[in-house]
Amino acid sequence: MELEQCVNFVLTKAQNAVQQLFKAELAPYGVTPGQYAVLKCLWDENGQTAKQLSERLCLDGSTVTGILDRMENKSLIVRQPDSKDRRSVRVMLTEHGKALQEPVNATIEQANKKALQKLNPQESVLLKKLLEELNHV
Repeated sequence: MELEQCVNFVLTKAQNAVQQLFKAELAPYGVTPGQYAVLKCLWDENGQTAKQLSERLCLDGSTVTGILDRMENKSLIVRQPDSKDRRSVRVMLTEHGKALQEPVNATIEQANKKALQKLNPQESVLLKKLLEELNHV
């Protein structure tokens, strides 16, 4: 099999291209694609635990901890003890993290359009559906 015919190679190459596009688009806000994913989760439901974020993003706990450390250093989030469970820590958006919601969401929409610009709307829907199917291999 030719390398270019290997699903893993083609997916990795496409993922790298999309990752670089999103990284460049988010750079003016000082946010990485991974940090955007955490912000999006918290914009949807503030105060989640690191474990909840890890499960939602399909990332291991140590990866999420590293992302949260960098986000805390940028004053995007704070970690607060859970008032109902002392063993648990809640991740809370700061005002700075909340203020990024509108401009970053608009940027993400534009980045998605750029990433899919060579596909027609039906192809875009099909691509996303097919990629979702691969999540269940």
